Amino acid sequence: MQIGYHASHEQFSPRDLLRLVQIAEQSGFQSILSSDHFHPWSQQDGQSGFAWSWLGAAMHATTMEFGIVNAPGQRYHPAIIAQAVATLDNMFPGRFWIALGSGQALNEQITGTGWPSKELRHKRLEACADVMRRLWKGENVTRHDDIRVQDAQLYTRPSCQPTVYGAALTVSTATWVGTWADGLITVNQDIPTLQAIIDGFRQHNPNGKLILKLQVSYNSSVETAVTSAWQAWRNNTLGHMLQADLPLPQQYDAAGIHITPRHVAQQVLAATDPSVYVDAIRRYKQMGFNKIILHNVNREQDSFLAFMGREVLPSI
Repeated sequence: MQIGYHASHEQFSPRDLLRLVQIAEQSGFQSILSSDHFHPWSQQDGQSGFAWSWLGAAMHATTMEFGIVNAPGQRYHPAIIAQAVATLDNMFPGRFWIALGSGQALNEQITGTGWPSKELRHKRLEACADVMRRLWKGENVTRHDDIRVQDAQLYTRPSCQPTVYGAALTVSTATWVGTWADGLITVNQDIPTLQAIIDGFRQHNPNGKLILKLQVSYNSSVETAVTSAWQAWRNNTLGHMLQADLPLPQQYDAAGIHITPRHVAQQVLAATDPSVYVDAIRRYKQMGFNKIILHNVNREQDSFLAFMGREVLPSI
């Protein structure tokens, strides 16, 4: 099992994140998960660095494994993402993986082509995954159905087929992801729901890899940890339906104004006791997760990384 650190491009500038992932490696983290946003979740302290520019610099500055959650099909053509993945693998063999999701209007509607239904987004995403895998094999790809591609072929190809994870927040999506992805990536929820998501994925992919993005908040006290998580991350606790369909950061701010710190505390692990983090990681490992990515959702990244390196990671 690997313990990773989440590089949140919608919260921090690329320059800050480059420094933080280097500290993360020094602290004992083994991998990095990069977000891929055009807009942040909030106008307050929001950022919007281009993750693909940043990845080359970050991978050069460290020796860790990197992954990214990406939504091909609208903002990005899958052939371009396939080329980007192949280029990173060429420079850093075996150190990069990708997770594919159907995306949010927050990032994808900038193309001005409308925001499709979830059913259409799923069909498009599965087609994109097929296009990317065929390009990585060296095929000349043309298809005109759920995604349009004409005579695309990669001449710089990856050394081996990259691992493709599918992103899912619900049981139905996880079950579908199991039909086409190599693995599943999801976020922490209550244990029964999380187990149901795993079971749904396992129906079609009993041996696929599992990644959990564990949202936490570390600060000087539990109360401060909850408050700082509420200040920085409450808009991301609106639920998967709103999070998929709201198109603008100011609309997230408007929707998030009614969210309470208590609600955030139910979705984010806020703690100062290292044993709480150790116990949570061990519990998720027992559930079958191969990678656990810790996302400290508040602004205090340096103290979090120091705490993890000193108090938590040596115990795992």
